[in-house]
Amino acid sequence: MRGGRCARGGWVVGLIWNLVCAGMVGVGVKRIGFLSFGHWSDGAGSRVRSAADALVQSVDLAVAAEELGADGAYFRVHHFARQLASPLPLLSAIAARTSRIEIGTGVIDMRYENPMYFAENAGAADLISGGRLQLGISRGSPEQVVDGWRYFGYEPSEGDTDADMARKHTEVLLTVLEGRGFAEPNPRPMFPNPPGLLRIEPHSEGLRDRIWWGSGSNATSVWAAERGMNLQSSTLKDDETGEPLHVQQRKQIQAYRQAWKDAGHHREPRVSVSRSIFALTSDLDRAYFGRNADSADQIGMIDEKTRAVFGRSYAAEPDVLVKQLANDEAIQAADTLLLTVPNQLGVDYNAHVIESILTHVAPELGWR
Repeated sequence: MRGGRCARGGWVVGLIWNLVCAGMVGVGVKRIGFLSFGHWSDGAGSRVRSAADALVQSVDLAVAAEELGADGAYFRVHHFARQLASPLPLLSAIAARTSRIEIGTGVIDMRYENPMYFAENAGAADLISGGRLQLGISRGSPEQVVDGWRYFGYEPSEGDTDADMARKHTEVLLTVLEGRGFAEPNPRPMFPNPPGLLRIEPHSEGLRDRIWWGSGSNATSVWAAERGMNLQSSTLKDDETGEPLHVQQRKQIQAYRQAWKDAGHHREPRVSVSRSIFALTSDLDRAYFGRNADSADQIGMIDEKTRAVFGRSYAAEPDVLVKQLANDEAIQAADTLLLTVPNQLGVDYNAHVIESILTHVAPELGWR
């Protein structure tokens, strides 16, 4: 900016600066990571045939992504499905093989979690990683079985919903991660205790600030901001206005940041959005994803009451991608972009997908 006015450069730069001046986005370096669902199947074409393949290849892809200069390795969590489901052992294994890359989830379903045990496991994994965990949690999504959390031993209190239960589990987790003592020590302990009430151990300083809430609505993003959690917004959200996903997400991010400011927190929050983005740089890319060039948002029902907007995929030559992504208001408003990867195509191909974005697209948009 010069003299309080927006200076324009080329078409893409001009568009971005117009959005900045409208108060809609920020600019600058973005963290770029990948998000894997960790599917496995023995179907034709799958390079991930078993749960062991999914786990080992997840570690290998995180190592490759770090070597390529990516900023994050994130993993989905789905119970009762042939997908990744137990994130903290996996993240600990990745932590032991890497040194720089952020390691996270998007997201852990808190309906299934004992917050005390979660805090112990997360603290241990974060210490192994040297403070690199970025844990996305949420109330969960439609699952493979009816009320699957019941099989894990959890039941909402009378008058509560399963979503209420997830948020209550979350409140306990956030309190425990602050590291204050709360448990009465045994007067005749097996081992000597420090003075005062005891806390969950191991405690990892700073992990409380690296908890993210996966939000599918404006209201839950405000709830997350009030509680000092970072924000994850996925490739779908509640359809609250009928506008394209990226516009609704940008408004969601604005509502979140305003709520964060109103809450008076003393640090800057982080916001991520997820996208399926493929730079078509080879014949193999075009064979896999060339048909997605004309992809558009879709509308669907994720349960009987919730109408959702599902975001488009991006697949184009790099120069076209740059123009398309410059128009995505939510990506521009976020500080972190998670690339959803087709993990069943194997480590080498997914490393290529990540490298293509880092090399051919991110620098043109000023993200690198």
